[in-house]
Amino acid sequence: MATVVLVGTLDTKGAEYAWLRERLREYGSDTLLVDTGILPPLPPPAQSPAADVSADVSAEAVARAAGHDLAKLRAAGERGAAVAAMADGVTEVVLDLHRRGKLHAVLAAGGSGGSSIAAQAMRALPIGVPKVLVSTMAGGDVSPYVGSSDITLMYSVVDISGINAVSRQVLGNAAAAASGMARRYERNHDELAGRGRKVVAATMFGVTTPAIDAARARLDELGYEVLVFHATGSGGRAVEKLASDGLLDGVLDLTTTELADELVGGVLSAGPERLTAAGRAGIPQVVAPGALDMVNFGPEATVPQRFRERTLLVHNPTVTLMRTTAEEMAALGATLGHRLAAARGPVEFFWPLRGVSAVDAEGGPFRDTAAAEAGLGALRTAVRGSGVRLHEVDAHINDAGFAVAMAERLDELIGARALRQTP
Repeated sequence: MATVVLVGTLDTKGAEYAWLRERLREYGSDTLLVDTGILPPLPPPAQSPAADVSADVSAEAVARAAGHDLAKLRAAGERGAAVAAMADGVTEVVLDLHRRGKLHAVLAAGGSGGSSIAAQAMRALPIGVPKVLVSTMAGGDVSPYVGSSDITLMYSVVDISGINAVSRQVLGNAAAAASGMARRYERNHDELAGRGRKVVAATMFGVTTPAIDAARARLDELGYEVLVFHATGSGGRAVEKLASDGLLDGVLDLTTTELADELVGGVLSAGPERLTAAGRAGIPQVVAPGALDMVNFGPEATVPQRFRERTLLVHNPTVTLMRTTAEEMAALGATLGHRLAAARGPVEFFWPLRGVSAVDAEGGPFRDTAAAEAGLGALRTAVRGSGVRLHEVDAHINDAGFAVAMAERLDELIGARALRQTP
């Protein structure tokens, strides 16, 4: 029987979780209830006598999983620190349950605190593991809760405070969804993971689309399943998440433009961990400086005043591009080199000498040979003496031959790694 792990603050929502547990059992799922509450237990009169809220994993055990003592957390009276500690603890608990095959879905319902605790644990689980979160916060900006994960988020409509005409429907739907997802995951998770073919992640932007189209076609011919990600910040974070989860056999990181936004302050940064997860996991990588010639902003009027004298290009009414300078390109080349040089797996870098984007071509608005040379020079210095192999190619990034060469080299690296891992 598939198991749905319920993660909740039983100190304030015990009756609601008891109701959810009964619904899940009615729908044919086993359950495991994890208590993340930080308040002292409610006195008996305040708790519904009909509600069985005994946890399978106690709040004390959750705190211990993060190296904390629950009694001390309560005595300190610092709610923020206690919430953070319980989030760390329940993350360890659900990861352990997943490793042991005792978790087929996670379901949680809560306000801002309960949602943040449960969401941290959900984000830590691999993509594909069912995750359902009913939250009072789902009507606003949910990015802090979802991150790069595949959390199914439902707005609670009313507060998670009693079972009533509205919450009965919303929570009932959530329980039914989690139960159905859990059964499917238990029976089909190997198929759902897409492991029939080797899986490669590839990064693209509008200005590198022809390259990705050519590379994807070649990788498809070679038998790969290619997952293409738009390098808009969330796309880069998704690649890092998949690499960390062990769901990738290789990365064709053709478009690394998010690093420029991270450095300069554009709106599409993927954060400081970009271009690190595959390296830590030893996954083969073939990388290019796709669209490093630009930093991204919104409509032209939103470009910060300090950049108004820079070279700007209105890409469309909602996107304005700014050309990176020679100094910025040098910093980007160094960042690329240092991050890739730290990789545990094979890495090769392809630098197209005739331009790194559609607008960085001969006669194009972003063509700047001095900036390109600064970036390439810094990259050379950063990878010198490392295991990173650098290819300087007399081509434009969108030339089909350039992209195909990257794809074929990635295929060779993946094949070589498979041979090394064969017993």
